[in-house]
Amino acid sequence: MSKKAIEGLQPEIIWQRFFEISQIPRPSKKEEKILDYLRKFANQHSLEMKEDDIHNIVIKVPATKGYENAPTVVVQGHVDMVCEKNKGTEHDFDNDPIKLVRDGDWMAAEGTTLGADNGIGIAAGLALVTDQSVIHGPLELLCTVDEETGLTGANNLGKNLIEGKTLLNLDSEEDGAFYVGCSGGQDTVGIFNIAWDKIPANYKSYELMLDGLKGGHSGLDIANGRANAIKLFARLLLKLKDIDYRIAEINGGSKRNAIPREAEVVIFINESDEAKIKNIADNFVKEILLEFKVNDGGVKVSLTKKETKHEKVFKKDFSDKVVNLLHALPHGIMAMSPDIPDLVETSTNLATIFTQEDKLRVGTSQRSSIDAAKTNISEMVKATFNLAGIDKIEDADSYPGWQPNLDSKILKLSKEVFKVQYGKEPEIKAIHAGLECGILADKYPGLDMVSFGPTIQGAHSPDERVNIKDVEKFYKLLAGILEKIAKSN
Repeated sequence: MSKKAIEGLQPEIIWQRFFEISQIPRPSKKEEKILDYLRKFANQHSLEMKEDDIHNIVIKVPATKGYENAPTVVVQGHVDMVCEKNKGTEHDFDNDPIKLVRDGDWMAAEGTTLGADNGIGIAAGLALVTDQSVIHGPLELLCTVDEETGLTGANNLGKNLIEGKTLLNLDSEEDGAFYVGCSGGQDTVGIFNIAWDKIPANYKSYELMLDGLKGGHSGLDIANGRANAIKLFARLLLKLKDIDYRIAEINGGSKRNAIPREAEVVIFINESDEAKIKNIADNFVKEILLEFKVNDGGVKVSLTKKETKHEKVFKKDFSDKVVNLLHALPHGIMAMSPDIPDLVETSTNLATIFTQEDKLRVGTSQRSSIDAAKTNISEMVKATFNLAGIDKIEDADSYPGWQPNLDSKILKLSKEVFKVQYGKEPEIKAIHAGLECGILADKYPGLDMVSFGPTIQGAHSPDERVNIKDVEKFYKLLAGILEKIAKSN
């Protein structure tokens, strides 16, 4: 469907820009094509552009005539997207465009993530360049790279790249809310040196697969009670303790900031045990469907005989150690905020497990709006790794949170515009996820910031979708805020 999916949608200019962006592959750390699009866009419209060493880009947009002396406003979003697809979906994220699909009041993609996070924000910023109906002062469109895999674009933002003291972050996902704070994050990775053994005589290889889960964002969806495929897999393998299975390879999850939807293991077994394992798996699925019937009722487990090229398997005591570790590692909510209702304060996500030659890598990520709590849960994960006899522990991608400022001038102004447009007060929230605002404030002290956006559901999963009507409201709100800033000078 793709181009037809946006026909007739308003405002036409933002949907046109979003369509153009969706046709350009932009995986995290592989943003060359979208950056080239931005460079050409700036050149086409004769706009001044800056680019730092890590390829964050700022496009300067002149003020509407008569508002040249208004304060400069930074309009900010990130250009990369999480690349997830359903099993069986043919899609090359390095080369293929996203196929847009309209489903009633929602825009989605065909079997993949949509990239509305944060493509809609970037599209809105670019729409301002040619939308003559929007009154604004000087703008700086700040387009950062590699937000989704560690906020590294913001973390390495160049000095003197922006001049504005007011920043509108367009990377929130709930209509009717302004976000004024976010959690900080920390990745904690454990690495085993695999202890190998010979494949027992006459044992055959099988693929044991667990899938069908919802997954989702490890911060935004951590409170939704969804199942973690890696944790479930550990539970299943523990139920096979009386069967002599041998692991040759185990993999699960795909991204540090996504709740794992799938996990799989290549095992070698005596063919006579196949029926026993299938029976255990069937009973296990019934248990899990009962446990998660409300929050995540789609789990499936399959055992398939499959020829592989594996020539060795994990030693039995090593595989037992790994399974016990996965079962023991904490996952989910650690603490709720005592100050903001329904806000997760601290959490941890058992995100990935990969077999890479002679190494087994277990990836986790911790989040908290309190630095000490973030450090503590990371230390808890490390302690669990150490009890399992892990060979190496790595810390990665640590970033600060954004402390709420309820006396913010831009927050007050934004609330006034919202109330005029919608006749009610907006919700003021903090988010249990990493926004770039915290890092930007650290890089540019004194920035006055607020974050908002349209309703996006299922971010970081193939179920991602953005509400079409909310996109129109979001763009109207953005335009109204910029006009009020310009006219308030």
